Amino acid sequence: MNIIVTGGAGFIGSAVIRQYISDTEHTIINVDVLTYAGNLESLAEVENNPRYHFEQVNICDNEAMTRVFEQYQPDAIMHLAAESHVDRSIDGPADFIQTNIVGTCNLLEVARHYWNDLDEARKAKFRFHHVSTDEVYGDLDETGLFTEETAYEPSSPYSASKASSDHLVRAWHRTYGFPIVITNCSNNYGSHQFPEKLIPLVTLNALEGKPLPIYGNGQQIRDWLHVDDHARALRLVLETGKNAQTYNIGGHNEKTNLEVVKTICALLDKLVPESPYKPHEQLITYVSDRPGHDLRYAIDADKIDRDLGWLPVETFESGIEKTIHWYLNNREWCQHVQDGSYQRERLGSSEVGENT
Repeated sequence: MNIIVTGGAGFIGSAVIRQYISDTEHTIINVDVLTYAGNLESLAEVENNPRYHFEQVNICDNEAMTRVFEQYQPDAIMHLAAESHVDRSIDGPADFIQTNIVGTCNLLEVARHYWNDLDEARKAKFRFHHVSTDEVYGDLDETGLFTEETAYEPSSPYSASKASSDHLVRAWHRTYGFPIVITNCSNNYGSHQFPEKLIPLVTLNALEGKPLPIYGNGQQIRDWLHVDDHARALRLVLETGKNAQTYNIGGHNEKTNLEVVKTICALLDKLVPESPYKPHEQLITYVSDRPGHDLRYAIDADKIDRDLGWLPVETFESGIEKTIHWYLNNREWCQHVQDGSYQRERLGSSEVGENT
């Protein structure tokens, strides 16, 4: 197949593309505008492969996206391009509205017009795979799980923008018969992640003896999913998922934020014995909580297991050790990605109030 992957220079998108090029014969067209979080160094191992193509295009640009579809004649599209950081959405929600809602709408229209002109055989096989988040569901109590039927109740500008884009994708199916699949995933971690997110932020700060910020009391619970497991699931849904279905993807690894940070500290104590900052746990610093911070997310991933046969391979223990090893062995990548505008400062707290 010819597959367009939007946001392919990002954390999850680059993992998907690396797998596609190494494990399949598909041709991949990476569409990415290269915002602060897009990094082509994450695709260095595939950039010279004849089945890989890169287009620096904004998904909001109708004319450019139309040209990409006409040039590459895709059989499917995996839509990952999005502003994705909750804290950043608190500081500047407009970018999230523009990319995640307006951009998705534009992409749907370009794809729908392209799909309308396909012959019947190609029309029947075409899929628009929209990649979303469990954050659209809002908050959980101590025992529940998000299922594909859970009502949407987003808490942040980020999750509200993703919920909006999910609704648009479903509406394009209901209104136009446009073939779609949607996935909602739990927290991803792994190699090549931009260091505004918890695990790389804590790892890189600890290596430099900087404070390790913990929001509130650190008891917020997330279900952690290794990015390579997620990429396998996304490929499976795109190729074998049923039209108009939603699949939740979770890692079966619920951990509090404090547990995650303490695990990283213990691994760094072991893997970097010469560090002058040992024990790294002494660097933990409690800071005021994020506004509207959801307490717990947890995914019921039974449907994708039952219908498509997907289960995560990595436990949190195996995945986090691989992840820390990667950051230790790829300091140059870390340095280059930090040369831009983000220097691991706190986001999501400005102009909200002293109690945040």
